[in-house]
Amino acid sequence: MKVINITISLIIATVLISCNSIANRKTETFKVYGNCGMCKKTIEKSLNHEGIEASWNKDSKMITVSYDSLKYTNTQVNTFIAASGYDTEMNTGNDTAYNNLHECCKYERKK
Repeated sequence: MKVINITISLIIATVLISCNSIANRKTETFKVYGNCGMCKKTIEKSLNHEGIEASWNKDSKMITVSYDSLKYTNTQVNTFIAASGYDTEMNTGNDTAYNNLHECCKYERKK
Protein backbone atom coordinates (compact mmCIF):
# COMPACT_ATOMS: atom_id res chain seq x y z
CA MET A 1 0.00 0.00 0.00
CA LYS A 2 2.86 2.36 0.81
CA VAL A 3 4.35 1.78 -2.67
CA ILE A 4 1.02 2.65 -4.30
CA ASN A 5 0.76 5.91 -2.32
CA ILE A 6 4.30 6.91 -3.27
CA THR A 7 3.63 6.08 -6.93
CA ILE A 8 0.43 8.12 -6.96
CA SER A 9 2.23 11.04 -5.28
CA LEU A 10 4.98 10.96 -7.91
CA ILE A 11 2.43 10.92 -10.72
CA ILE A 12 0.57 13.88 -9.25
CA ALA A 13 3.81 15.83 -8.77
CA THR A 14 4.86 15.15 -12.37
CA VAL A 15 1.50 16.34 -13.71
CA LEU A 16 1.63 19.52 -11.62
CA ILE A 17 5.18 20.33 -12.77
CA SER A 18 4.21 19.69 -16.40
CA CYS A 19 1.18 21.98 -16.14
CA ASN A 20 3.29 24.76 -14.63
CA SER A 21 5.84 24.45 -17.44
CA ILE A 22 3.11 24.60 -20.09
CA ALA A 23 1.65 27.74 -18.51
CA ASN A 24 5.05 29.47 -18.80
CA ARG A 25 5.61 28.38 -22.39
CA LYS A 26 6.20 31.20 -24.88
CA THR A 27 6.31 30.78 -28.66
CA GLU A 28 7.87 33.33 -30.98
CA THR A 29 8.71 33.53 -34.67
CA PHE A 30 11.49 35.70 -36.07
CA LYS A 31 14.00 35.87 -38.92
CA VAL A 32 17.35 34.07 -38.80
CA TYR A 33 19.58 34.45 -41.84
CA GLY A 34 20.97 31.29 -43.42
CA ASN A 35 20.92 29.32 -46.65
CA CYS A 36 20.65 25.56 -46.46
CA GLY A 37 19.99 22.34 -44.62
CA MET A 38 23.34 22.58 -42.85
CA CYS A 39 22.29 26.01 -41.60
CA LYS A 40 19.05 24.52 -40.32
CA LYS A 41 20.94 21.88 -38.38
CA THR A 42 23.37 24.40 -36.85
CA ILE A 43 20.70 26.99 -36.00
CA GLU A 44 18.42 24.44 -34.35
CA LYS A 45 21.37 22.82 -32.54
CA SER A 46 22.33 26.22 -31.10
CA LEU A 47 19.01 26.10 -29.24
CA ASN A 48 19.57 22.62 -27.85
CA HIS A 49 18.93 23.75 -24.27
CA GLU A 50 16.52 22.22 -21.78
CA GLY A 51 13.04 23.61 -22.34
CA ILE A 52 13.65 25.05 -25.83
CA GLU A 53 12.17 23.64 -29.03
CA ALA A 54 12.92 25.22 -32.40
CA SER A 55 12.24 24.78 -36.09
CA TRP A 56 13.90 26.94 -38.78
CA ASN A 57 12.54 27.18 -42.33
CA LYS A 58 15.30 27.71 -44.92
CA ASP A 59 12.92 29.16 -47.53
CA SER A 60 11.30 31.82 -45.36
CA LYS A 61 14.35 32.22 -43.06
CA MET A 62 11.91 32.19 -40.14
CA ILE A 63 12.39 30.27 -36.93
CA THR A 64 9.64 29.29 -34.54
CA VAL A 65 10.92 28.90 -31.01
CA SER A 66 9.00 27.66 -28.02
CA TYR A 67 10.60 28.02 -24.60
CA ASP A 68 9.97 28.21 -20.88
CA SER A 69 9.73 31.95 -20.21
CA LEU A 70 10.80 31.47 -16.59
CA LYS A 71 14.14 29.99 -17.72
CA TYR A 72 14.87 32.01 -20.88
CA THR A 73 14.17 35.36 -22.51
CA ASN A 74 13.85 36.30 -26.16
CA THR A 75 17.24 38.04 -25.84
CA GLN A 76 18.88 34.83 -24.60
CA VAL A 77 17.34 32.79 -27.42
CA ASN A 78 18.66 35.28 -29.99
CA THR A 79 22.09 35.26 -28.30
CA PHE A 80 22.29 31.44 -28.48
CA ILE A 81 21.68 31.63 -32.24
CA ALA A 82 24.11 34.52 -32.78
CA ALA A 83 26.83 32.60 -30.94
CA SER A 84 26.63 29.94 -33.67
CA GLY A 85 27.38 32.56 -36.35
CA TYR A 86 23.92 33.39 -37.63
CA ASP A 87 22.35 36.85 -37.67
CA THR A 88 18.87 37.30 -36.23
CA GLU A 89 16.59 40.32 -36.32
CA MET A 90 17.94 41.23 -32.88
CA ASN A 91 21.62 40.18 -32.94
CA THR A 92 24.54 40.00 -35.33
CA GLY A 93 26.13 36.57 -35.39
CA ASN A 94 29.53 35.98 -33.86
CA ASP A 95 32.13 36.88 -36.52
CA THR A 96 34.49 34.02 -35.70
CA ALA A 97 31.67 31.48 -35.79
CA TYR A 98 30.36 32.98 -39.05
CA ASN A 99 33.82 32.77 -40.66
CA ASN A 100 34.01 29.09 -39.65
CA LEU A 101 30.70 28.21 -41.32
CA HIS A 102 30.79 26.04 -44.44
CA GLU A 103 30.92 28.11 -47.65
CA CYS A 104 27.35 27.26 -48.60
CA CYS A 105 26.17 28.59 -45.22
CA LYS A 106 27.68 32.05 -45.66
CA TYR A 107 24.94 34.52 -46.53
CA GLU A 108 25.18 38.21 -47.35
CA ARG A 109 25.45 39.95 -44.00
CA LYS A 110 23.74 43.25 -43.31
CA LYS A 111 26.41 44.94 -41.22
